[in-house]
Amino acid sequence: MAELGLNEHHQNEVINYMRFARSKRGLRLKTVDSCFQDLKESRLVDETFTIDEVSEVLSGLQAVVHSEVESELINTAYTNVLLLRQLFSQAEKWYLKLQTDISELENRELLEQVAEFEKAEFTSSTKKPIMDIIKPKLAPLNEGGTAELLNKEILRLREENEKLKSRLKTIEMQAMNALDEKSELERALHDLQLDQGDQKDIIKAQDLCELENTVAALKSEFQKTLSDKTENQKCLEESLATAKHDLLRVQEQLSMAEKELEKKFQQTAAYRNMKEILTKKNDQIKDLRKKLAKYEPED
Repeated sequence: MAELGLNEHHQNEVINYMRFARSKRGLRLKTVDSCFQDLKESRLVDETFTIDEVSEVLSGLQAVVHSEVESELINTAYTNVLLLRQLFSQAEKWYLKLQTDISELENRELLEQVAEFEKAEFTSSTKKPIMDIIKPKLAPLNEGGTAELLNKEILRLREENEKLKSRLKTIEMQAMNALDEKSELERALHDLQLDQGDQKDIIKAQDLCELENTVAALKSEFQKTLSDKTENQKCLEESLATAKHDLLRVQEQLSMAEKELEKKFQQTAAYRNMKEILTKKNDQIKDLRKKLAKYEPED
């Protein structure tokens, strides 16, 4: 059997259209035959006709046949336009643009192939039963083929877009949380440094107060001893010198204590943990900024 190079579904649709066209063509041919039959029955009643009468009869027949043929050709053209409209509407539903080659409509080889296909399909010997030729109406292209692939691709792209939006939102939230944690850690570190500074100031003030009290007591004792015996003057001077040395030593010890306190503070677990947390948060913020840069639109 002749084939048109189409799949089974589309070939059945072509057969349905050819069946419709054959039916319309048969009706028009019957109409033309009736025109000739009416002419025979109404006008050809005399045995002889003059040239004018024959010319009149033929002119009338020509006008009737011309009208019938013209009406059929116009109707066929309009029918083809409606058929193309159905196909184009389905294509536009899936954002497709179909193209036609008008020159192929006069390709003699293809026309003969269609004629052979029609002959093979509609000859009496191969004519199909009436139940086999009933076909469903033309349905939208929403199943199978290119339309199904396009539909799946659109759904896939939408899902991917939603996933990217969700991922970007999650990264933004993580970045905001990291910035908040960094700010809290910086405030905590600042408060800790302030507390440590206050403790240093308190210790220094207490030591100085004690030293001042010691010096004041030594001076008082020295002045008291001066009014006593002169033989004790040397001892008092030595005591004053010792007190001065003690003051210097205490001041040196105070300085060393401050340095040792600061060193111990830097070695405390809280200081190291806080410093390590700040370092990790800074690294996380750098990574998140790099990730955000990948999703930001380019200018």
